[in-house]
Amino acid sequence: MTIPEKIESGNTTLSRREALIRLLRAAGIGAGAAGLAVWLSQRSSHPEVAIASNVKRGHTIAPNPALPEMAIIEGNDAAQLARQAVEELGGMKRFVSRGDIVLVKPNIGWDRTPEQAANTNPEVVAEMVRQCLQSGAKRVLVTDVSCNEARRCFQRSGIAAAAQAAGAEVILPDPSRFKEVDLKGEVLTRWQVFDAFLNVDKIINVPIAKHHALTGTTLGMKNWYGILGGSRNQLHQKIHESLVDLADFMRPTLTVVDCYRILLRNGPTGGNLEDVLLKKTLVASTDPVAVDAYVAKSIWNLEASSLPYLGMAARRGLGTMEFEKLRTRIKTI
Repeated sequence: MTIPEKIESGNTTLSRREALIRLLRAAGIGAGAAGLAVWLSQRSSHPEVAIASNVKRGHTIAPNPALPEMAIIEGNDAAQLARQAVEELGGMKRFVSRGDIVLVKPNIGWDRTPEQAANTNPEVVAEMVRQCLQSGAKRVLVTDVSCNEARRCFQRSGIAAAAQAAGAEVILPDPSRFKEVDLKGEVLTRWQVFDAFLNVDKIINVPIAKHHALTGTTLGMKNWYGILGGSRNQLHQKIHESLVDLADFMRPTLTVVDCYRILLRNGPTGGNLEDVLLKKTLVASTDPVAVDAYVAKSIWNLEASSLPYLGMAARRGLGTMEFEKLRTRIKTI
């Protein structure tokens, strides 16, 4: 189904942008919307991959004008949401080739349970692992550089057990495995990076949607802080610039934003279940800028102009803030 520039809804005329925003704000898309496909206008430009001198840089794939660039999936089962989102974008074999070493990067920053919504849903992580292996990946790694004690974060989040059961190699951030890398950023130059991120073929970014006291939200681009060692709090003085430097360095194959449970307030650590909203939604995209812009606007009503890193990333050619221009597939399962 193709939707026009304006959509009539009762006595209200909605733009495509407004229609998309309402989807994630609504409590549910509704059974009648199952199978709904929404194809939006011209695709955003995708930058050529820049190569760093000493490590593999950029894990993107070639755009396909025949396929969607974003998928918004709602339903009760988190694993099914993840599976369906990737299917709508062309299937995991579009992103992972036989023999690839793939790194799945969740948020495992905090010593919290899944219900507290401070870390990525373990069922979403496990499904990403399964799909990569089913598509022929040689190895699938799951890791993060936690803020709280890593072993407790990996265990209490449920991610270690779920990822291992799905066939992943779960790697704790061993201090001996950090290497100084020239990130070639405008703010971030030489910094300690966990070496698990440096020599893989594909990277799938799987953040959770959360409030953040400094940046307003923590989504896909903020999730890249979890590749760094050292005193990351030093970067808060120029947090937006450092976010863009990291996003430019990593350039993921795919971004899958876990909106199953959302931490609406008191992020990024959370802890109070009253701050958590059960949204039962997942948003995936090949455009890391657009997906952050969409989730921030749809959940927290944050315009891209209030999140400086989005504009900086767009100007650097990492994606578009105009999420309404993406070809988008919407489904309830």
